[in-house]
Amino acid sequence: MSVEGLAILGSTGTIGVNALSVVARHPERFRVVALAARSSLEAMEAQCRTYHPEFAVLADAGSASELGRRLQGTGTQVLAGAAGLEEVAALPQVRHVLSGIVGAAGLLPSLAAARAGKRVLLANKEALVMSGRLFMDAVRDGGAELIPVDSEHNAVFQCLPAGRGRAGVRRILLTASGGPFRHRSREDLDTVTPEAACAHPNWEMGPKISVDSATMMNKALEVIEACWLFETVPERVEVVVHPQSTVHSMVEYEDGSILAQLGAPDMRTPIAHALAWPERIDSGVSGLDFSVPMRLDFEPPDFGWAPCLRLGYEAARAGGTLPAVLNAANEVAVAAFLDRRAGFNSIARVVEETLSRSVVREADTIDTILDEDAAAREIATALVG
Repeated sequence: MSVEGLAILGSTGTIGVNALSVVARHPERFRVVALAARSSLEAMEAQCRTYHPEFAVLADAGSASELGRRLQGTGTQVLAGAAGLEEVAALPQVRHVLSGIVGAAGLLPSLAAARAGKRVLLANKEALVMSGRLFMDAVRDGGAELIPVDSEHNAVFQCLPAGRGRAGVRRILLTASGGPFRHRSREDLDTVTPEAACAHPNWEMGPKISVDSATMMNKALEVIEACWLFETVPERVEVVVHPQSTVHSMVEYEDGSILAQLGAPDMRTPIAHALAWPERIDSGVSGLDFSVPMRLDFEPPDFGWAPCLRLGYEAARAGGTLPAVLNAANEVAVAAFLDRRAGFNSIARVVEETLSRSVVREADTIDTILDEDAAAREIATALVG
């Protein structure tokens, strides 16, 4: 078996670190060609000295310049900015591109990988949320493979029959832990801190995604992503609250059968599955222990308690540029919350008001999408201020 080149976009984040853990178990199969991050200079230097990539990218130009100085003589070429991200995503020696950059910043390099015909391992849900049809067209026209890495979408991918389309599928069931606040009232959440919001009960995630889980915006974005990935409509994608995070998602068929994918809440499982698909490789994750009593609880979501989830469904039904507006407003509001410039409940209020002030346009060009993204950020920033 030949060694396959890999580019990891977002290598210093949770997804990237877990991916490198999986890759380290299979040096005969995968070679790290490129690592990319935003500005984590120390972490990126350590990764480069461990994995010896041909290229390293830091979006922050100043950090990239310092990294280049530190890595002189190591054989690693350092690139900077968005252009560097897109360049390494399309390198001819790269087969797999793991898109793990958080937020809208991951859109353009993910598109570059799709257009270059790579196997795109998509953990950056915002790319599909924002660009939808454009992204799927790029995958088709570029001859790329698109495999979801989000635990929920990867679980659905595993539960669908390979190569047989979507015939016979009644609905997709995306599970949600409910986050750390599901037993608290909305009024009580006005005083929660960023530290409390980031303390997810089951998963280890970065701060932005942890807050999205607490507001259930993460699930709202996943509903939109699922519609594109699995060629379906919002009415056929349901969210189920499952506090244990053992069942990662399910697919129900017309005959009443429901297939579920179970496992420990560890991102190395979907990463390993996506890297090796259709084969299976060791991820380093232990199996479930069925000799110990186990609870599997399920309940419907409370849309009144989780307005972000309601807003996600509304944006999915409206389509066009509204999902991009939803994502942009949420990124601004979450950043304000993490910086202690806004309260937890203000996140949903800022998103809803930004949506109400935005006009739905056809998301038919990348310029249109980026223009609406910028306009939504301007509105949301003013609302936060």
